[in-house]
Amino acid sequence: MTFDRRRFLTASTLAGISSTLFPGVLYTLSIQAQEASGTDQSKPPVITPEMIDQAAILAGIGPFTAEQKQMMIDSLIDVNGSMKAIRKLNIPNSVAPAFVFHPQPAWKADPQTIRIPAYSAGGPPFNRLDEWAPDPNASAPAKIEELAFRTVSDLASLIQARKVTSVQLTKMYLERLKRYDSKLHFVITLLEDRALKQAAQADAEIAAGKYRGPLHGIPWGAKDLLAVKGYPTTWGAGGFEHQSFDEDATVVQRLDAAGAILIAKFTLGALAMGDKWFGGQTRNPWNPKQGSSGSSAGSASAVSAGCVGFAIGSETLGSIASPSTRCGVSGLRPSFGLVPRTGAMALSWTMDKLGPITRSAEDCALVLNAIHGPDGKDTSVFPAPFYLEPGLDPKTLRIGYLKSAFDPPRPFKPQEPKPNETPEDKKKREDRNASMATNRARRDYDGKYDLATLDKLRSMGIDLIPVELPDLPYNAITPMLEAEAAAAFDDLTRSGRDKLLTEQSAGDWPNTFRIARFYPAVEYVQAARARTLACQQVSALFEKVDIIVAPTNGLQLVATNLTGHPALIVPNGLRAADAPHPPKEDDGENDNIGGPNTPVSITFLAGLYHDAKLAAFGHAYQQATGFHKLHPKLD
Repeated sequence: MTFDRRRFLTASTLAGISSTLFPGVLYTLSIQAQEASGTDQSKPPVITPEMIDQAAILAGIGPFTAEQKQMMIDSLIDVNGSMKAIRKLNIPNSVAPAFVFHPQPAWKADPQTIRIPAYSAGGPPFNRLDEWAPDPNASAPAKIEELAFRTVSDLASLIQARKVTSVQLTKMYLERLKRYDSKLHFVITLLEDRALKQAAQADAEIAAGKYRGPLHGIPWGAKDLLAVKGYPTTWGAGGFEHQSFDEDATVVQRLDAAGAILIAKFTLGALAMGDKWFGGQTRNPWNPKQGSSGSSAGSASAVSAGCVGFAIGSETLGSIASPSTRCGVSGLRPSFGLVPRTGAMALSWTMDKLGPITRSAEDCALVLNAIHGPDGKDTSVFPAPFYLEPGLDPKTLRIGYLKSAFDPPRPFKPQEPKPNETPEDKKKREDRNASMATNRARRDYDGKYDLATLDKLRSMGIDLIPVELPDLPYNAITPMLEAEAAAAFDDLTRSGRDKLLTEQSAGDWPNTFRIARFYPAVEYVQAARARTLACQQVSALFEKVDIIVAPTNGLQLVATNLTGHPALIVPNGLRAADAPHPPKEDDGENDNIGGPNTPVSITFLAGLYHDAKLAAFGHAYQQATGFHKLHPKLD
């Protein structure tokens, strides 16, 4: 059957309907009825008036009269027929929808101060950073393993001066990955042969005077949603363990061109949720009893454990911020559209971002410098410039802070018993109150570190400007992500292979994908329009300030992921011995469960495509605090 749009609209109009039902609701109901009755599913689906009633409730429209429902049925069958025809195409995950999200209301650039680079067709835009200079005083330690926790900048200085070799570093990091993987579970695939071959080539080039820049010879690891030719790309998910692709992801190609050495593919929670993958749970090096959080679980854990020079992660709604916080590393979630995602697993075409996870803000800039810019394939990428200012004086910037996020929270009020409360209800209420009280104690404790950030910035001579996020329903817009994710993995749900995924609770992908099928198309478009307002209003905020300081968790995380603004997450100290103890078991529901001697973080935000300024400010903060130099004791 074909979809007759005019017929459908005519029937809807005659029925007096001003909103369209999401056809997937009816399709699901009709298929369930076919399966229950044993009807041949190759025949057109049967839609009954009762199904329309059920779908109307879920879509929030109606009720309809018997006459209205009868007028709709024929056209709705045609809609479902068109859906079936599209599904026969078996569209792969790599194919994006016929729309492109660009978050900027309008690109504003002063041609006197912003240099737009000229990109060469098909090649990486940069392989080096003009402003970076090696440390002439860098010296090699007696034992190579003493370099495990050094920054990329430090390692690059030693390699450029030929005081250590890439092969030495690569072998050292490979050995550490093998040693600690049994404890932290952060490796899916080691690329040992590829890495050693690349490292030998890097050493030969450097010896011949062909130095490519600060990433030349530096070992790194990729979140295993990036395709690497000749190796599995598992997406961390059961059922995808042997999946592979014929071409490297653009980010992998660009880091190869920069001379970096890919040594491992790191874990991610199944299909980029959490830290539990088909091989287990990735662990936090500061406390291996805890998960490393996700979904860039292995990338953050390996960097924190000194098992790689840097890593690439991804974020859709917290997947760089959360593990960077838990593992005490620096993560830069770039502006949406700064880094091409070609060759990366798609979860949400309008929200996915690829970015570096490193030991310092400066390292984030060195990596982002090599991977940003259009590749001619990912049409969401914007040709924004990236020029780091390592000597930037933070006092020359207008620094804001989200005042309400730092204000003392309202007093905690436990839930009171209701009349005629049953013993079962009483236990649920008491458990809920205990959990809320525990979480509140953790938030109050960590809040002291957030406030200390403001005090430190003031001591650096910075005048802080109070600001607030625009008052918009950010959480109500996020179902867009779930709808896109359900479309990206449509076949997984329809085939029943979602049962192979590790996690199967109400909040995990299998159930989320099913729920998303009941999200009306009209409401998706309305959410997208609300998102436009968010993009406009949050961007207007950055016309008043250059940088905004914010706690890492909270509403800003949702808001800025929706609006595409960049975020830099940096370590902000360690909890002391008096910190509230974590639960005996990490259920993955709370990313900041803490505990004595575990890291906290702070987040800096910037305007769209001002990622370099953001990194420069973060570098200044880290120079003043030194928290990025802290690392876990693994033995």
